Amino acid sequence: MQLLARLVVAWAVNVAALWVAVKLFDDVTSSGWRALIIAGLVFGIVNTFVKPVLVLLSLPIVLLTLGLFLFFINMAMLALTDWLVSGFNIEGFWTYVGATIVVWIVNWVLEAVAERAVAA
Repeated sequence: MQLLARLVVAWAVNVAALWVAVKLFDDVTSSGWRALIIAGLVFGIVNTFVKPVLVLLSLPIVLLTLGLFLFFINMAMLALTDWLVSGFNIEGFWTYVGATIVVWIVNWVLEAVAERAVAA
């Protein structure tokens, strides 16, 4: 049961992070909550299954760039989510950069808050 709760919290955190990106950037759009909820689910699935494969395949580049290439992998995961989910769109390279940073920060903060809540 605890695993299910963690999955639901991770999904909610992803939805919140994508919602913040939609609110901060004009070129990140969503057709509504349904698209955001689906995008949060897809983003979580992509990060769980596709990202580790990409990290493993690009390990030499990740090591050579001292981990900086991981940012571009995160950007690719956001782009894949954009491509897979109808109603969730991101336009432009710099918007991807900003949205990736925002999603990362919001995920980091909300996951820390969730961990504290569980620990208490």
